[in-house]
Amino acid sequence: MKKIELEVVALSHSITQTHSYAVVLGEVNGLRRLPIVIGGFEAQAIAVALEKMNPSRPLTHDLMKNFMTAFSIDLHEIIISDLQEGIFFSKLVCSSDHDTIEIDSRTSDAIALAVRFGCPIYTYENILSNAGIVMDEKNQATAAESVEAIGATVTESADDDLKSMSVEELNKLLNEVLESEDYMRAIAIRDELNSRKSQ
Repeated sequence: MKKIELEVVALSHSITQTHSYAVVLGEVNGLRRLPIVIGGFEAQAIAVALEKMNPSRPLTHDLMKNFMTAFSIDLHEIIISDLQEGIFFSKLVCSSDHDTIEIDSRTSDAIALAVRFGCPIYTYENILSNAGIVMDEKNQATAAESVEAIGATVTESADDDLKSMSVEELNKLLNEVLESEDYMRAIAIRDELNSRKSQ
């Protein structure tokens, strides 16, 4: 089967499932999007790697990467290989000096590792045609709009709270959330601080 390459285009709170997030993968050089509901821990792990943040202690996926690197195991690619009753199944394609093997993985964990290793993410045509969303070429939706199209959106009340805070208060809050290792909130605070610097 021909593999189709995907890239992470959005990560957002899901309004369809409590305490869940949606990661939206986009077809490279294409118009289709593949939305996948993931847990908060995995969303945070993906966000930390995408934002190139350095946690004070390694997260589980950082530990996994460090372990693989220490034993000369390379992650070449991940493949979202199956879809059953709305659940995605994935494989990690890994190699050592002696062998190349495929390891079963939850899709959220596979994506978290892919962004750390900088390796490609693939799926198959049947999965993309069954679960994907096609964007209109004339009016390509932004990543945020594609998330909204699947019933998942960024919660705005938390962002509104940040807008009402002073720069001093934001910096203090940023230190607090980093201390408690709430990296999703830290990203939102950092984005608010950056938007004020650019004004």
